[in-house]
Amino acid sequence: MKPYTLIIADDHVMFRQGLKKIIDANPTYKIIGEASTGVELLNLLKETTPDLILLDISMPQLQGLEAAKEIKKRHPKVKVLILTMHKSNEYLNYALSIGADGYLLKEDADSELFSAIDTVRQQGIYISPLLSPQLKDLLLRKYREERTQMPEDPLTRREKEILRHIAEGKSSKEIGAMLQISSRTVEHHRANMMRKLGCRKIAELVRYAIQKGYTSEQVFPMIT
Repeated sequence: MKPYTLIIADDHVMFRQGLKKIIDANPTYKIIGEASTGVELLNLLKETTPDLILLDISMPQLQGLEAAKEIKKRHPKVKVLILTMHKSNEYLNYALSIGADGYLLKEDADSELFSAIDTVRQQGIYISPLLSPQLKDLLLRKYREERTQMPEDPLTRREKEILRHIAEGKSSKEIGAMLQISSRTVEHHRANMMRKLGCRKIAELVRYAIQKGYTSEQVFPMIT
């Protein structure tokens, strides 16, 4: 039986080596590459295509979550399992919103690594046991529904542009100055978007922007 192939992307050499040793001991899996930065990972994917990538969040040059977003655009069939120390809801929420197939905490890795890989391999979504059960259930339901029921985007090109700036936290005045339109026009577009999408709060607009991938790499400045 052909081994299930993986790439490990983490900037800590000792951690990569330890993980590789554990995985190599299981004949079901095969490590076919390693990367220490997001950029190195994307370049590696030009030469080889794994079944799954074990991807850390905090890496130099290109953060893991931004690398994951690019991977899902360029290689939609490649599974991405985030392997991180970060427990915050923001990281988990964003990882799932950009299409990550799982979120495993490093402190869970000793006991949950192969369970996480197998879940993702079988088309499931894996979330680390140490994270809130209530949050896991909510997010799993939400993203399973959204991945299969995402409606056609009703927004115009100009509305998408304005929405991106709204998601980045810019005011109507700032957006208007950037796009050379009045702040009143920006607010008019915002009202139209909320009407089209059935949103009652700006936060719902921002969430929609993230789901659709309209945001830039700076939407989550806390991710370092």
